[in-house]
Formats: sequence, C-alpha cells, structure tokens
Amino acid sequence: MQTIREVMTTDVKTVAPAETVQRAAQMMKELNVGAIPVCEGDQLLGMVTDRDIAVRSVAAGQAPGQATVGEIMSKDVRTCSSEQTVADVLSQMGDAQIRRVPVVDGQSGKLVGIVSLGDLATKASAPAEQALDRISSPSAPGHAG
Repeated sequence: MQTIREVMTTDVKTVAPAETVQRAAQMMKELNVGAIPVCEGDQLLGMVTDRDIAVRSVAAGQAPGQATVGEIMSKDVRTCSSEQTVADVLSQMGDAQIRRVPVVDGQSGKLVGIVSLGDLATKASAPAEQALDRISSPSAPGHAG
C-alpha cells in the first residue's frame, strides 16, 4: 500500500500566528496556494485559508494590515501521519470535504509535510476521483472546508 510519505510535499512554507492577514495573503499569492499551515517553530497550530481571510477577516471589517493570522486561522485542523495509507487519507478528505491535510510526526506533533488532493491525483496510484466527488459536493451551510 502506498503511504503519504511517498506523495506528500515536504518543503512546506508556513506562517506564524503573529503575522498579519495581509502578509498571509501575499504569501498565498507568491506560492500560488489557497492555504498555509500556521506554525510556532515547527509545531502546527492551525491553518489559514483564502476563505478564512475573505470570510473571517475582510467580510468582518478587519484591516488586513493589522489583523493577525492567529485571530482568523482554523484551529481544529485534521492531520495525518506520513505512515498512513493514501486510501485512508483520501477517505478522510472526502468525509471532511477538505482538499489538503498537514502531515505531522506521530511522536512529536511537528509539521513534516502537507498532502493535497492534487498530490494524490498526480502522484498516488489510488484513484482520487471518489474523494474529489465527495469534497466537491455541496456541504451544509456554515461548514468551512
């Protein structure tokens, strides 16, 4: 069985919780990504997404140059380990309707990578279509994904 270690991205850029929302948005633009893990050192604290910025900051009237990532990040983040199977993580992604999952070391909790639906679609031998169908289906109002 193929493991997450074989398909994950290991060179993950992170943002600190004290950084401004504006800086997080700039990083997303530079990296061409829609989410960035929020870390203190190499400890994962949460994730900040383009949706978090739009809904929790801009729509709430916060000044992007003053509001911090820590104020708007998603804290209850689903994670996986590098030893989990691709099939297991694809199933979790489908169930939770999420497109990316931080990979943490099972012992220390340190961020060691990230796996996206794109990684799984291009690098994994398991089909990602089922997970994509579940992720792309409408979710209940108020569900952040």
